[in-house]
Amino acid sequence: MKILATYNIKGGVGKTATAVNLGWLASRHGYRTLIWDLDPQGAASFYFRIKPKIEGGAKGLLSGKRELDDVVKATDYTGLDLIPADFSYRNLDLSLADSKRPVRQLMKLLRPIASEYDLLILDAPPSISLVSENIFHAADALLVPTIPTTLSLRTYDQLRKYFRKQGISGVSILPFFSMADRRKSMHREIMEQTWAEDPAVLKADIPYSADVERMGITRAPVGAYAPGSVPARAYEALWTETLARLAMN
Repeated sequence: MKILATYNIKGGVGKTATAVNLGWLASRHGYRTLIWDLDPQGAASFYFRIKPKIEGGAKGLLSGKRELDDVVKATDYTGLDLIPADFSYRNLDLSLADSKRPVRQLMKLLRPIASEYDLLILDAPPSISLVSENIFHAADALLVPTIPTTLSLRTYDQLRKYFRKQGISGVSILPFFSMADRRKSMHREIMEQTWAEDPAVLKADIPYSADVERMGITRAPVGAYAPGSVPARAYEALWTETLARLAMN
């Protein structure tokens, strides 16, 4: 099972939309896919019309009283399952801190279900915390949605510096431009310059679009309700490029 996390230090950059759309695309391409909504706000759970509630909460999972298998929910899409969010995730850092090997607990929880799925997507909360450190150690790659602005690029640079300082290896950082508006010269210039200077940045970019914003109304992936739209094609391109970087069969 490959593990992909959608992550950014800051929120509001298209992280959850990416998790939902790529999860849907992966299942459409025949991959047994699971999304884990780790954000206590529960946006991914909302998009899939699944109640953000886990009996026993985060403590129940970490204590071993509940297995991940027990909390997996089927979505409306074949081959795509979800572990919903729970409001107790807001205290997940505290629960992890009380555990042995606190940065390895996520891997411990995931091990029993690894053979059941081809791809796991972690929709991570925006922060640097014990939760994110668990994600860094568990994931094969981090997809980092980045708005083409100076401040967003600065956040991406902070993430890279953090990885170097902490000596974190074994996980690829895959930034891509999100909420991009090619009508703005600044967005175009930043994107072209960054692509030229940083080969790690994926070439697919997700446009700022009303079709993406409609996810909150339709509660569905973009490709399910606007399959011919520009963002639907953009997510398809992002999935293809991510698939190549993950080296999945």
